[in-house]
Amino acid sequence: MEHKLANGILLGPLNKRTLNPGCRELVGPTLKMCCATKAMRGLGVKMHQAAAVQEGCKTMMRFPASSLRMPLTGACNVKPCFKDSLDCIKCPGDHWSNSKRNICIPKEIEFLTYEEPLGFVLALVAIFLFLNASGTLCLFIKYRHTPLVRANNIQISYILLVALMMCFLCSLIFIGRPRRLTCMLRQVIFGISFSFCVSCVMAKTATVLLAFKATRPNSNLRHWVGTRTSYLIVLTFSLIEFTIGVTWLITSPPFPELNNNAGNWIITAECNEGSILMFYCILAFMGLLACVTFEIAFMARNLPDTFNEAKFITFSMLVFVSVWVTFIPAYISTKGKYLVAVEIFAILSSGAGLFYCIFAPKVYIIFLRPEMNTREYLVQKKSSP
Repeated sequence: MEHKLANGILLGPLNKRTLNPGCRELVGPTLKMCCATKAMRGLGVKMHQAAAVQEGCKTMMRFPASSLRMPLTGACNVKPCFKDSLDCIKCPGDHWSNSKRNICIPKEIEFLTYEEPLGFVLALVAIFLFLNASGTLCLFIKYRHTPLVRANNIQISYILLVALMMCFLCSLIFIGRPRRLTCMLRQVIFGISFSFCVSCVMAKTATVLLAFKATRPNSNLRHWVGTRTSYLIVLTFSLIEFTIGVTWLITSPPFPELNNNAGNWIITAECNEGSILMFYCILAFMGLLACVTFEIAFMARNLPDTFNEAKFITFSMLVFVSVWVTFIPAYISTKGKYLVAVEIFAILSSGAGLFYCIFAPKVYIIFLRPEMNTREYLVQKKSSP
């Protein structure tokens, strides 16, 4: 005897055993179980062989007579009502099977959030550094007429502090569930902000070096001394990085995706960079700027100037380059939400290295050694042998 269900599934001969009452009660279109449909509610006997079709995927399966058992809630890609089946269906990518292998459970979606300790601490550090840079900017504006602040290109110092504030804030874009807009902007904003910072540091160092070399007789560098050269350096190199970022967004922009390969129980919500080549182009250009700035600062470190900050810039560039050189292997070897945490740490640590190495000595003099920040101190130091 054969029974044909409403959806066209053909059932083989039926024996005298009744269907498990629990299975008979749970089956139906609501749960979309493979072992039954609405038409099976009237069947009161256990089948010798049953054919089931997964709704929507058109997959045919056959189960032996001894395989029927009590079902658990699940979809057609598990084996409800059946035990020791010879035919199984693999759970979809966003599900995993439980320990009994009789139900598919949705995987947990993982990403770096503000609620977990790691994300909270990184966000707290970013805000702390931003407030430090903001306070230093206000301090420099207040003491803008003092020799210390005016000694090393005060306009570029303002721009550098604003750029550092942008760097600290851009790290917050990496925290939270990836969206299309955040994926598109976070790496580009990060690259432009840091290139802006390094360009400002280069402009400050190059101004000092050009000023001393222009004092030589018949030097052609006198035309390049001034704030115009500093602005030209900042705009030129920032524009190059901006062009790389825009090209990346036009040709192959980053986009959010769910990574099912992170583990059996986890789906990682992450940003696909679109073109990994463009990402490394941004890092490579930023690294090139840092190396050139380091070389210029190293050349100017021993120039005779009362407030020569080339030594501090040299050390800051050394910290900056060291952080990003160690970032590359860490970025390649890390997966999941910790990949985002590694990049945020690199952003904050390299930005903090620039900020504290360049501006901490100045803040120290303003607050704790105010006698050094006077014109009389400068005259006395120049007149002393």
